[in-house]
Amino acid sequence: MASQDKPAAPLAATQGSRVDRAFPGSGSPSSETAGKTTIADSVVAKVAGIAAREVPGVYALGGGGARAFGAIRDAINATDLTQGVKVEVGETQAAADVTIVVEYPAPIQEVADQVRTRVAGAISGLVGLEVVEVNVDVNDIHIPGDDDDDSTPSRVS
Repeated sequence: MASQDKPAAPLAATQGSRVDRAFPGSGSPSSETAGKTTIADSVVAKVAGIAAREVPGVYALGGGGARAFGAIRDAINATDLTQGVKVEVGETQAAADVTIVVEYPAPIQEVADQVRTRVAGAISGLVGLEVVEVNVDVNDIHIPGDDDDDSTPSRVS
């Protein structure tokens, strides 16, 4: 028996979406004022990026090319907090994909699990969306000392 009290929800905007795209009402049921809050995908991505960077053992976010551009942005004080983070945001749900570089010798699986937990907690707590999944892609491992050109003695005079 179909209920005629609720309007039919529109179909999802994209096929294969991981999150809901339709929400039959505006705001929470206990809301006293009318209106709707829209949270941009970039806001959710920043929240996820900040949360992931706070995890001990995370050296950086993003793949090699993104980190190269990130170094340039950092040099001009224009850090991109969404680097290495992709999100899909619906009306009540969100999904995130985070690419990280792990600091050696941190246990990779533990770091990935902590990133997943922190990102989901930050999105739920700060943005108020249900997190349906957080995928963590470990792209590289950073070995301390690889970046330090000053500590390597020169072979030429």
